[in-house]
Amino acid sequence: MEKNQLLKDNGCIYRVLAVEEDAVLIIDCIRKTMPKWYKKEEINGYGNCTEEELLDATGTVLTEEDDLPPKARRIAHERFTVVAGILPFLADDRFRTKAIGRVAKEKGISIQTARTYLCQYLAFQDISVLVPKKRCVPDKELTKDEKNFRWALNKFYFTRHKNSLKTAYTYMIKEKYCDGEGVLLPECPSFNQFRYFYSKYKTRQNVIISRNGIKDYQRNYRPLLGEGVQEFASNVGVGMIDATICDIYLVDDAGNLVGRPVLTIITDAYSNGFVMGYSLTWEGGTYSLRDLMLNVIDDKVEWCKKFGIIIKKEQWDSKQMPAVIVSDMVSEYQSATFSQITELGVTLVNLPPLRPELKSIVERSFQLLQDSVKPFLMDHGYVDKNAGERLAPDYRKNACLTMEDYEKVIIHAILFNNNQRIVGNYPYTEEMAEAKVQPYPGSIFEWGKKQPGCNLIAVSKKELIMTLLPRTNARFARQGLIVFGLRYDSEKRNFTEEYLTGGDAIAAYNPESADKVYLIHEGNFIEFCLIESRFTGKSFGEIKEIQSIQRNIIGDAIPKNLQGRVDLASHVERIVEGKEKSRDVNVKGIRETKKRAKEERHKDFIEEVQDGEFDRTDA
Repeated sequence: MEKNQLLKDNGCIYRVLAVEEDAVLIIDCIRKTMPKWYKKEEINGYGNCTEEELLDATGTVLTEEDDLPPKARRIAHERFTVVAGILPFLADDRFRTKAIGRVAKEKGISIQTARTYLCQYLAFQDISVLVPKKRCVPDKELTKDEKNFRWALNKFYFTRHKNSLKTAYTYMIKEKYCDGEGVLLPECPSFNQFRYFYSKYKTRQNVIISRNGIKDYQRNYRPLLGEGVQEFASNVGVGMIDATICDIYLVDDAGNLVGRPVLTIITDAYSNGFVMGYSLTWEGGTYSLRDLMLNVIDDKVEWCKKFGIIIKKEQWDSKQMPAVIVSDMVSEYQSATFSQITELGVTLVNLPPLRPELKSIVERSFQLLQDSVKPFLMDHGYVDKNAGERLAPDYRKNACLTMEDYEKVIIHAILFNNNQRIVGNYPYTEEMAEAKVQPYPGSIFEWGKKQPGCNLIAVSKKELIMTLLPRTNARFARQGLIVFGLRYDSEKRNFTEEYLTGGDAIAAYNPESADKVYLIHEGNFIEFCLIESRFTGKSFGEIKEIQSIQRNIIGDAIPKNLQGRVDLASHVERIVEGKEKSRDVNVKGIRETKKRAKEERHKDFIEEVQDGEFDRTDA
């Protein structure tokens, strides 16, 4: 009997989840109840079953993860994040129950919902089974009484006056169900109906904010997502991200002092510091975050080869994105651009301010990386803490490394951290001890990737770049898709109907080039090309500058234009001044009059030209 083997008996199908000497942990794949331990003798008579039989019996259709729509894949990974926190405790009923309760509280879902996600995944062992089924719920129009209920709640209950439901109901009856003299109408809804409507449509958040104010909600009621490191890192796939200014001054290729670069890294919390990716740039913010995420999913063997560093795959085998990213409250981590990464199935966790200890692993990684190379760089521009003392030399004058040189140093430091730094206080489990997992972050990370609950997401470079592009409002018009006042059209799809009907849209754009924008439609990115060729090859900043100059030129020309219109009016008035209108106008003879006028005004242009001017050969 093997793990994940399917068995059937009396119309029931079971899956084997764990096997011990005399017992087997199985789950009923039809009823999807919680797994139970059975003695091997109890199930010896069960027959074998195939995956196809299970799918036919349950009417389930599994889809390849790559074929799932972006939204469905995001939801599936969010639900698997719930399941992943429970899988390590599957074999022990007591620990499993505690894990389900803890995860349900963390994610803001009910315990039964967490159980449902777990049983669904265990029964089919496929993440696509967690995709929600489509439900066709017809839109129900509110009745007249329900519209009055909604009006009364918004006007009298969801306010800072904190009226009771009974008071809001009384106000509603007074305003909507009384005649002109204030006499109650014979038919009016009961208070129970009013209270039922309130309980059906109210949300806890709306009640608190509308009655207590947004400040009270933020201070006393808002969800608190920050927890201890061990809670974040029950499995591989929890990344902690942060940035710092490096303690070294660098020069450019000409030897000119440039300054201190910005290092951004993301470490795996489960392995206590395995660096999954890094970014070394001169600018921080969302630019460095985009560069970091691209490095996370890059092939590290090929990446190191660009710097002349030859490594084996097992030395830095990380090209998938963590499904949970933990960060502090810095603005770039809360920006709309970076939060778009959740569309790939990533869960973002923002720690409360002034709590660096909750992401101590990544904070410690910065210190370890820089301290490991500090002794060798002290005379090469490294920041000396004693430089402020009297007669101390200026360490900036010793700077001699370029950005490329220091990036090579950082890569070697990361390789040392991942493969040779000993994690002496790591909480080894019995399984890790039996497998003789080496006490290095890289070894722990590799072992963790093979365990249940590993929560990494495979993402292509193009998909990641498109997701992290900044976005803006756009609109359809007869002139095309209008983005930042520029006109765009799609060569791959006909949008004639949208151009004619108009409407708002969301477009992603590359700030470095205005040649293309990408319409976001149902989770897909549709390419639109620039119509106005005069702006081809220019960035949005350059175009904005050109447009600003044009507006200034036009603004300067307005007084001259106004003076010209005034002069034109004066000239015309001077011409028509003193001209009297004839009251006896022969309208019927207009054709003959026009014919005579044409003959009078007709010119023979040849005769008007002198002979010398006409015959150039004589000249």
